[in-house]
Order: sequence, then structure tokens, then C-alpha cells
Amino acid sequence: MRALLSRTLVAVVLTLALAPAARAFDTNAREAWVYDIATGTVLMEKDSDIARPPASMSKLMTIYMLFEAVQDGRVTMDTRFPVSTKAREMQGSSMFLNERDRPTVEELIRGIIVLSGNDACVVVAEGLAGTEQAFARLMNERAAQLGLENSHFVNSSGWPAAGHEMSAEDLGELALHLIEDFPELYKGFAETEFPYDGRVPSNRYNRNPLLKLDIGADGLKTGHTEEAGYGLVGSAVQDGRRIVFAIGGLENDTARAEEAERIVNWAFRQFTMKALVPKGEMVAHAPVWLGEVSRVGLTTPDGVNVLIPAGAEDGITAEAVFHGPIEAPVKAGQKLGDLVVTIPGTAGAKLPLLAATDVARAGVMGRLQSAAMRLGRRAIDAAGS
Repeated sequence: MRALLSRTLVAVVLTLALAPAARAFDTNAREAWVYDIATGTVLMEKDSDIARPPASMSKLMTIYMLFEAVQDGRVTMDTRFPVSTKAREMQGSSMFLNERDRPTVEELIRGIIVLSGNDACVVVAEGLAGTEQAFARLMNERAAQLGLENSHFVNSSGWPAAGHEMSAEDLGELALHLIEDFPELYKGFAETEFPYDGRVPSNRYNRNPLLKLDIGADGLKTGHTEEAGYGLVGSAVQDGRRIVFAIGGLENDTARAEEAERIVNWAFRQFTMKALVPKGEMVAHAPVWLGEVSRVGLTTPDGVNVLIPAGAEDGITAEAVFHGPIEAPVKAGQKLGDLVVTIPGTAGAKLPLLAATDVARAGVMGRLQSAAMRLGRRAIDAAGS
């Protein structure tokens, strides 16, 4: 059963249907995914569901696992981990750890985020799971629980290995989890330098090019291997709006920096946020079967805010989609369907529709009356056909 959002919205849709379409963004990245958190809108996607080598960007999963360990008390920021020979021998980006070191969890977090330390990732993996292989199994289990459908981990660092893959969408979704699940720990992604123990003075700066710019960027992670190309998972906030994006397959670090900045500027300048439905307002009503009342209001948790491409406030439709009638009893807050918002120039949005109030099941007489009325309507429909 489907119901349009309102008569007013239908009129608006028809009135604005002749406005020009939004200008599309043509990214130079091989794969890309751009998401607006406030409205739950995918602003742009390009081959975003294809699993490819993610390079160091997959370190975000290792960070997520370590953040969880801090949050649930298995470790503290002062917990120290030993450094194995395997960790010390890791090639590529490094904290330059050795077997005599006992870095703290805080130092390892900073070493992975700022220095992209492959050695730090192995230390974390062995510290939490005993071996890196066991840690990779845990990564895969947790990724499945998080809904990362196009991800598979072989190691903790993103070092090239057969079968170690993530999609751009999964990288973006993982970034969302880091931001929303660990708001305090996430702040560490904005750190621009970490001179660990002063060992290698030149090895202290965060490679994220956006952190140097005044565009609200505060994370997350760069990556590069020959097969993966140059990529970046980023996030930025402007005027209370946060976007998250993942790009990959660029030819060099300059192209990566330029493309990331272009995406941020486009996402904030080409879209404006509008409130379609204020918080608490009914979106639609669904019929109720065998309830004390015949219908229940449908609402969304926080109203309906949408992003509209600049110069294209046209063609917006919102449709309440649910299976009805809804059988009583119904609990307030129970998910009964979805509000599907279609916005030209974007992938649109889908928001849960929740019951606004409780609806108790009717008594025996009420259920008999409901059954009689339904049978009567069927008889009338059959006669008319």
C-alpha cells in the first residue's frame, strides 16, 4: 500500500517540474562515494560497490576494532603492547618500532592515524588477538556485523595481499561508524603531526591533504599502492552539515588532493538543506486491522530534511511505503515502513516510518465488527467487478 506524502507536496512537485536539472559532478576518481549525514543522502557514487584493494585506507577497520576495545574496557589508552619481530620488519609507512618498545594504545592510535604505521597495525592485531591472522578473522566477522558487504580482510595494515579488498561505499560506511560510534576518539583523526619519540624527524606529518585547508576537514585516512592507486576517505563539516566520502584509483598524490578538495567544495556549495517535514509532524496515516482505532499516524525520528541541488528545486517526490493494513497491536516507535524521497541529481534517501502512537488490539466485539466490515467491503468489491 502506498500513500503520497501530502496533497500539498503533490502540488509542489507538479509546479516545479519544469525547473532545470542539477549539474552532475564528473569525478576523476576510478571509484567514489559521497554521503551527507544530516539527510542520509548519497550525493554521488561511481563504481562504489566494487571491491578493490584499499591500501592503507583499510587501516580504518583496525582503528575501529581498537576503538571498540577501548570503549568496552578491554584496554585503556595507557595499556602497553609488545612489539614483535614481525611488526618491526613491516615495510612501507612506519612508526619505526623495535622489539624493545612498549607503545601505549594512545601512541598506537596516533601512529596509525597520523603516521599510517604498518608496524603499529601489526602490534595492535597481535595485542588484541594474538596473531595477525586471528585478528583478520575478527575483522571480517565485525565487518559483516556492520553491514560491509564488499569487504574482506587478510591483514591489519592494508599491505597488498590477494583477497584483501573493500569497496568505496564500505570505506565510507566504516567512516560513518567511526564518527558516530566513537565521537570523542574520532577527534584524533584531525591531528596533523605526531613526532613519536623523535626517532625520524621527517616522519611526523599526517598525509591527509585536506587537513591543511580551511574547509572543515577533520579526517580520515589516505592510501596508496600500485594496484589501488591513490585514495582517500575523508570527512568535513561546514555550517553544521557533515559529509563523508571515499575515492580511489587516482594517479598521484596531487590528483588525490585536488579531487578531494573539489568533492568537498561541490558537496557544500551545490546543495542546500530543506525541511520537507518538521520533526514530530505526521507524514501519513496507515489503516489498522483489529485495533481499537482504525488508523495510526506515521512519522520519522527527526522529521524529513533533504538536500536539494542548487538551481534544481524540482521533481522532489516523497512516498510513504508500507504493507497495510497494519495488524494491531502497534507500539509507538515501531517501524512500519519507509519514506522514499526522490531528488533529481542525487541517489535520494530512504527514512524509516515509525508509529506515532500505541494502538491496542480491539476486544472481541471490536474484532468481530472489523471482520464484518472487511467481509462487507470484499462483497461490494466482488459485486462491482
